Amino acid sequence: MAEQEVLYNGSSKVVFKGEGDTITIRFKDYISAFYGIKGARIENKATMNCRISSMVLGYLNDNGITTHFVAQTSDTEQCCRLVKHIPIEVIVRNVIAGSMARRLGMEDGIIPENTIFDLCLRDNELGDPLINDHHAVALGLVTYEELQHIYAVSSKVNALLTDLYARAGIKLVDFKIEFGRATDGSLVLADELTPDTCRLWDVATGERMDKDRFRRDLGRVRETYEEVAQRLANQLNK
Repeated sequence: MAEQEVLYNGSSKVVFKGEGDTITIRFKDYISAFYGIKGARIENKATMNCRISSMVLGYLNDNGITTHFVAQTSDTEQCCRLVKHIPIEVIVRNVIAGSMARRLGMEDGIIPENTIFDLCLRDNELGDPLINDHHAVALGLVTYEELQHIYAVSSKVNALLTDLYARAGIKLVDFKIEFGRATDGSLVLADELTPDTCRLWDVATGERMDKDRFRRDLGRVRETYEEVAQRLANQLNK
């Protein structure tokens, strides 16, 4: 078998060129935080994140959201559509937590009356700065019409996932996603959705069930990711 061309090699996954207009995403057991300052290998993390993201993206596909996800092809790999990523991260916040709480001098756990949407420019050298709609358009990354579509899709994703996680006894605090342009020019959701990219709190106990367990040295990272995967599977397999 010919060696696959590596398109991207990051801390948590590697992306290979696939057949035709597809890619292969292979998840890793590595976890990192604070722009790579902190990192560790978590046993079985690749399997859990691949499983979680495959279930969630498949669920979104089945409910009218166009994503890059095609199929899970192994315990740690997905087949996805090839897209040209837009270097903007959309952060959807249902609860005040993390960087927003620190930035605004607020406490974790405050529930705002509105859903909050943040945009960040994906640029590690600049520290992924917050930008607004006008910045994004001025940089030539998107049009105002595309931003309207991105916000509408992000809002629908939030509604679908908030309901799914609630049925699993988990509060969807916030999540971040990216979009890309497929080969036909259409905009698609083109990112993973895992405990690495979402904040998830247990509804009954408030226990954190996401990457914050690693950031805050709370322990039981592997076990918690496995529990998230099992709870989702229990709901989706009913």
